[in-house]
Amino acid sequence: MVGGERIPKTSPRLEAYGTVDELNAFIACLLEEIGDAHDRQFLLRIQHNLFTLGGYLASEAGTTDCPISEKNVQEIESEMDAIDALLPPLKFFILPGGCKSNALAHVCRTVCRRAERNIFKIMEIGEIDTNALQYANRLSDYFFLFSRKQNFYNKSKEIIWENTCK
Repeated sequence: MVGGERIPKTSPRLEAYGTVDELNAFIACLLEEIGDAHDRQFLLRIQHNLFTLGGYLASEAGTTDCPISEKNVQEIESEMDAIDALLPPLKFFILPGGCKSNALAHVCRTVCRRAERNIFKIMEIGEIDTNALQYANRLSDYFFLFSRKQNFYNKSKEIIWENTCK
């Protein structure tokens, strides 16, 4: 932990900041597939935010302020609105895939959901700023929309889920 505190490897804080670090690494993989300058810049900003969020999560409760603000959450929401305006309405459940950047964005989405669950575990047992949880929640939704944008831009078909369990 920041400051030298020793905690068990199974600590919710360690799980949370480790998962945020994992998400950051997967975003780096996604960035290698993205050519659009705006998207690259936005993903890079997310990486910086996640790095500082990881430091916050690695700090003992109450020793530091959360670096994630309502403004950071609003930036994600604004970007989601812009992406959503480009895309056709979603009428079916879809599966990950269609192109490599779509698949990588879905990996980011699922890792982000795990990070959110881990942050929520910290909230259950201790003190944490709600902006951290809200940011992770909105970020996973962003990655879903971003995955759809990748198929749209790459002219790849979305894979519609067919319920074969009927």
